[in-house]
Amino acid sequence: MTQLLPDRVADAAGSASAPANPARRALGQSDLRVFPLAIGGNVFGWTTDARATNDVLDAYAERGGNFIDTADSYASGRSEIMIGNWMRERRNRAQMVVGTKVGKGPEHAGVTASAIIGAVTASLDRLGTDYIDLLYLHIDDESVPFEETLFAVDDLILSGKVRYFGASDHSANRLIEARVIAAQLGVTPMVAVQNHYNLMHRTEFEGDLARVAAQQRLGVMPRFALASGFLSGKYRTKADLARNGRGAEAAGYLNRRGLRVLAVLDRVAMEQGVSVAAIALAWLLSKPNVVAPVASASSAGQVIELTAAAGLQLSRHQIGELDRASV
Repeated sequence: MTQLLPDRVADAAGSASAPANPARRALGQSDLRVFPLAIGGNVFGWTTDARATNDVLDAYAERGGNFIDTADSYASGRSEIMIGNWMRERRNRAQMVVGTKVGKGPEHAGVTASAIIGAVTASLDRLGTDYIDLLYLHIDDESVPFEETLFAVDDLILSGKVRYFGASDHSANRLIEARVIAAQLGVTPMVAVQNHYNLMHRTEFEGDLARVAAQQRLGVMPRFALASGFLSGKYRTKADLARNGRGAEAAGYLNRRGLRVLAVLDRVAMEQGVSVAAIALAWLLSKPNVVAPVASASSAGQVIELTAAAGLQLSRHQIGELDRASV
C-alpha cells in the first residue's frame, strides 16, 4: 500500500482528511447502518494469521468500522472462525454487522434448501453467534428453482438466524426474477447486491445492474474494490508484479489505461492528502446506491489508509477526471 500522507484540513475544493467516525450509511431498505467501508475477511486465515487479523479488526473498529465481510468458503471457514473469536474476545458482537456468503463452501455447496440451511448452521457455529446480519447467495445456480432458494432463506429470516439477505454476482435479469418471485410468494426480498466494480472494471456493473439496483433500492457493496491491489498504486512496473505473490491478479491492469488511471489517482491523492487506495474507494462511494466497498487489509496501517476513504468528499472535477481516465 502507498504511505498515508499527512492529514489536511477540509477546504472549499472538497479536500478533507477522514474523521474518526464518519456517518454510517443505510444498507438498502434494511434497518442496518454501516460504516462506508466493509473490511474484507478473504485474507483472514489465508495470508493473515490470527494475531494480524485481530490487529486489523481492532484498527478497523477503532476508526468506527462495524461492517465485516466474509464467506463460508474463505480459507475453508477459518475466516469466519477468526472473526468469531475476535468478536467473542472483544464482546462486541452486537456492535458489528456481519455479512457472510454461502454457496461455495465445500461441505454445503450450492443454493438448494438443504445446502443453504446446512451452510448457515455451520457459519453460525464458526462465527460463534446466533444470527447473521446479511447473508449473501455466493453463486447463482439457475438449475435450482429460485422458489426453493427464497423459501429457504425466508425460513432462516423468520427463525431469526438471518436478518437480511442479498446476492453476489447475479445478473440484472436474475435480480428482477428474484424480486418478482419473492413478491409472488410473499417472502422477504433481497436488500443488497455485491458485484465486481472498481475504476478498472466498470462496464459490467454500470449498465443494467446499476439500473436494477436503483429500481429495487438495493445497497451496493462493490467487491474487488481495489482491483486486486492495482488501485493501491503498488503495481506500476512488471518488476512490481514479480515482487508480489499476488501480482499476477493485477497484471491485466498494467497497461496504458491502467497507468492513466494511476496518474489521476496520484494527483487527486496529493490534493486530498491521503493514499491512492483511499481515493479509489472514495470514487466508488461517490456513485449512486454504493453503500460500502469491500476491501481487505493485512495490517493496521493499511486499515488506516483504507478507512480514510469513508470521510472524503471528492470534488465534481476530481470525480470527472477519474471517470474520464477510466473509460
